[in-house]
Amino acid sequence: MEKVTFALPKGRLLKEAVDFLSSVGIDASEVLTQTRKLIFEWEGYRFLLVKPMDVPTYVYYAAADLGIAGKDVIEEKGYDLYEPFDLGFGACRLSVAEPVNAPEPYDLEKLSYIRVATKYPRITDAYFRSKGIHPEIITLYGSVELAPLVGLTDRIVDLVQTGNTLKANGLKEVDTILHSTARLIVNKASLKTKYSLIKPILDRVKGKLLTQK
Repeated sequence: MEKVTFALPKGRLLKEAVDFLSSVGIDASEVLTQTRKLIFEWEGYRFLLVKPMDVPTYVYYAAADLGIAGKDVIEEKGYDLYEPFDLGFGACRLSVAEPVNAPEPYDLEKLSYIRVATKYPRITDAYFRSKGIHPEIITLYGSVELAPLVGLTDRIVDLVQTGNTLKANGLKEVDTILHSTARLIVNKASLKTKYSLIKPILDRVKGKLLTQK
């Protein structure tokens, strides 16, 4: 039996992603169990549990037919994917932050150069260049908030939900680059080759989202 494969993100979006799939008749609850397994199956579905930043990669290269990923991750990867639906959960923003006592406060009109740490080098580079600013980007994969505190960079670009982590580390938001929510993404080739399997899923998702409006 041919299966439809989903790539699901570990971490903050996983529970809401599983709950959403359940609401459209797809039971992915096993991925929430405390196990080292990374591949799960239920009826005609296979679920891959991957790092959030890897979801678009698995979908683009057809290791998965569909995926759930934040808009921030989708934009950072820049793959040519079909993105039919904003699922509405996992809201956050990609923001520029600096120390509350920064000697030269953030001002796009005055900046010609900026040194910034981020997990999102592609988005960050494009944003500042669009403002006529030359960015020196230092890519980090954890504790980005630490960078300006130890003099590695002047500012950071990172995901913000409540802002509490920034405040706890003496940082403040000074600009918003992108607002992000979870999206459903689909491999374009899979949509053609597994159309009879994927189209009903998309119809159920569309129906669910319409009832939420």
